[in-house]
Amino acid sequence: MPLTKERIIQEIDSYIQKEGGYYYDWYVGIAKDPKTRLFSDHNVSEINGKWIFGETFSDASAREVESFFLEKKGTRGGPGGGDTSTCFVYAYRITSYTRE
Repeated sequence: MPLTKERIIQEIDSYIQKEGGYYYDWYVGIAKDPKTRLFSDHNVSEINGKWIFGETFSDASAREVESFFLEKKGTRGGPGGGDTSTCFVYAYRITSYTRE
């Protein structure tokens, strides 16, 4: 179920605070299919990894959430990905086995 961008920011931020590390230790991105992006593309462990994702109402909202974390919080990632169907925002803790 889609959430407002404010709610997704709150949930991702709370998760990062709970799981620890600096913001720079986390990667935030957007995706149409967050599970494939996390577990295949980024090689995050579905069982042991630290990850979260949420659905926004639009790709514009997803991009705003991504920008917030990249620009204001200093997470890793890069803007400009996806298309108009990209409504999910995801985050994961970077480890020696993940791929950025």
